Amino acid sequence: MKLHVRPAERLCQVIGALLILSGLVHLGVFAVDGGPWYGPVSWRKPVTFGLSFGATLIAVTWVTSYLRIGARLRTVLLVVFAADCVVEVGGITLQAWRRVPSHLDMETPFDTAVSMMLAVGGGVLVVLLTVFAVTSFRHRPTGPTGMALAVRSGFAIMLVALASGAAMIARGVVLARTGHQEAAYHSTAPLKPLHGVSLHAVLVLPALAWLLSRTSWSEAVRLRVVTVAVGCYVVAVAGAGVWAVLTY
Repeated sequence: MKLHVRPAERLCQVIGALLILSGLVHLGVFAVDGGPWYGPVSWRKPVTFGLSFGATLIAVTWVTSYLRIGARLRTVLLVVFAADCVVEVGGITLQAWRRVPSHLDMETPFDTAVSMMLAVGGGVLVVLLTVFAVTSFRHRPTGPTGMALAVRSGFAIMLVALASGAAMIARGVVLARTGHQEAAYHSTAPLKPLHGVSLHAVLVLPALAWLLSRTSWSEAVRLRVVTVAVGCYVVAVAGAGVWAVLTY
């Protein structure tokens, strides 16, 4: 991994760690308070979103250091990304403590405002991560053997996560706006496995390439292992996609 850490990178790493800590804290809250794990109102959401957003922020901060992108532009994008992650996790956590759904809740003006804020924040995430993904394909990423393939594959698979997330929000909002509030809460279930599996490829695959660079294996062997890992990840995403289609 890169040894020189810029202030913006350190800030993003600290925020990512705090989001992970928030998820762990709420796991403790769930252990004490109990209640359902699944459903639109549960402690699962601040737990999973805190852990997921925190890990994703740390991963994107690290992985983008291999992109051929201007330092100033990367700093701006990362800071906005970090702020958006805080807004997303913060809104979800707020609603969990209020014992109301965080997404697709149009029951009151305040709940509607929170839901729309989270939806807009999701749109910002799509734009930022798409910029990083496009950059990775426009210019070959740097790094050890297999890193370019891992970074490009990770971002490409992440686009699947972004698309499935956008589809969940879009369908849920339509159902909520047309008076089918309960159906809106349950409409996201088929796409959740696809969204979850594809979201973290940008961490798993580059981390594997980096770990392989610490071995004494030849470059050919390391590249082959990364290629196989990418293939396995694509199969997993495809399986989750088939499940989504069959249960949608």
